[in-house]
Amino acid sequence: MDLEKFEIIKNGKGFIAALDQSGGSSAKTLELYGIGKNEYHGDCEMFNLIHDMRTRIIKSTSFTNQKILGVILFEETMNRKIDDLYTADYLWNRKKIVPFLKVDKGLEKEKDGVQLMKPIPNLLDTLDLARNKNIFGTKMRSVISSDNRVGIEKIVEQQFVLAKTICSKGLVPIIEPEVSITSPVKEKCEVILKEIILKKLNELDDDEKVMFKFSIPTIPNFYQEIINHKNVVRVVALSGGYLKSDACLKLSENNNMIASFSRALLEGLKVSDTQSEFDLKLEKSINDIYEASIK
Repeated sequence: MDLEKFEIIKNGKGFIAALDQSGGSSAKTLELYGIGKNEYHGDCEMFNLIHDMRTRIIKSTSFTNQKILGVILFEETMNRKIDDLYTADYLWNRKKIVPFLKVDKGLEKEKDGVQLMKPIPNLLDTLDLARNKNIFGTKMRSVISSDNRVGIEKIVEQQFVLAKTICSKGLVPIIEPEVSITSPVKEKCEVILKEIILKKLNELDDDEKVMFKFSIPTIPNFYQEIINHKNVVRVVALSGGYLKSDACLKLSENNNMIASFSRALLEGLKVSDTQSEFDLKLEKSINDIYEASIK
């Protein structure tokens, strides 16, 4: 584990940007950015455009380590370059921002009120590649829609099994059991989820360090026991579909929980923006999310 990166993520003042839209969400991201589906053909052109967008964000003068601690990347992005450097190297060498990698391959159909992760083929090879490309940690997303204990237990078990494998490779996993913000039993889901996670955390070895990415809890500061656990590096929040203003307001009510926003970070950015307009919009988003993260 890279101790310099660990210190930044553990104790740094700022937030983690999520630029990990995958094949399933890239088209929607491009549409919000002002590029319609009729303007490109096939996945290759789509991924070229999404990389151009991410490159523009990362190279922006507004995107600095003064307020951004880390960035979560999609595998396609990790394997591409910005200027003459692979994306993770550009982030670290040019900006001193810590790179993470999304490793999940999407979600299964809902069963028992949850969506487990699909199988992740060649995970060990991906983790070796990530380490070779100077990635610090990983991220894996599952979704909880109902307060079904059996389903939530399956989610947590799957996440922790994979987390232990990731830890064994010297990487820090971000475990993301997202509770849907539209669930009518969101608070009940969070109660069950926290109870099960605390039990699993107590089973980890001392050197197995993990992170969590949660939906902003219904009750402010609900995850403090997890935040304070000896095996937990940091707890971050996803925006979960909230508008940026709402997400920032809700996050600001939670001590020691920082943002890891995706849609909320990119809100309002357009391909047609001049560079000056783009940088100013991005700066405003970064400032808003930073302030909500540091309280």
